Amino acid sequence: MADKLPPSEPKYAGFWLRFGASVIDIIVLLAIIAPIEIAVFGLEYPSLAMAGETLAVDIWIQLVLPLLAMIVLWRYRSATPGLMLVSAKIVDATTLAPTSVGKLTVRAVALLVMWLLFVPLIGVLWIAFDKRKQGWHDKIAGTVVVLDDH
Repeated sequence: MADKLPPSEPKYAGFWLRFGASVIDIIVLLAIIAPIEIAVFGLEYPSLAMAGETLAVDIWIQLVLPLLAMIVLWRYRSATPGLMLVSAKIVDATTLAPTSVGKLTVRAVALLVMWLLFVPLIGVLWIAFDKRKQGWHDKIAGTVVVLDDH
């Protein structure tokens, strides 16, 4: 009977890899959001936005819908487009299995709150120093980002 090897520690996605994935995600979002905003408000969108006349629509197009899309992508693909391109995925920190919608929602809200409170520099930079490469949003939600084995 062969001895069973202990499970190996997963390869956690580090700060720079995740930063690159975030840049890709931002580019994808801009490519989707900008045409929608221009379709709704026309080419005057920038001046209207500066005057505060687009806020209600902006909240939906730039915040609520992307947040929902992110949670759906995390749930069904375990990743955003950027994470997919760098072969990384979000998993449960304890089981390393796909995580629940509840945890993913907590992760998204924690990330959003960090950005709104202007503390992402600390919470996201934490990834660079943490043993498991977890940002504060990962720690709060009980998730980790690992490199995909496939």
